[in-house]
Amino acid sequence: VQLQACGGGLVQAGGSLRLSCAASGSISSINIMGWYRQAPGKQRELVAVITTGGSTNYADSVKGRFTISRDNAKNTIYLQMNTLKPEDTAAYYCHLRSGVTNVYWGQGTHVTVSS
Repeated sequence: VQLQACGGGLVQAGGSLRLSCAASGSISSINIMGWYRQAPGKQRELVAVITTGGSTNYADSVKGRFTISRDNAKNTIYLQMNTLKPEDTAAYYCHLRSGVTNVYWGQGTHVTVSS
């Protein structure tokens, strides 16, 4: 399984960005995909996840500003990030989990929010 993420960049505070992540390979039809992020000097943290059925979970810090969605036919997820803050600056990693042991990570895509 490979995860290809894109959409990061530099944006001013208050702006928006949209990340996408496409999964390819042998993918279970039942899975959870999502985004984690890691800022310099900090641990990786959950941003948002979404199940195949569309159930979502968000970090408190992004609720109301970020929206995760998915296109199951394309094995692709999206993260719409609005009202970005400097503290959202991080490397964002796409994640896929199917079953207990099948966990995959994509390469990081960097988001920088200037004040």
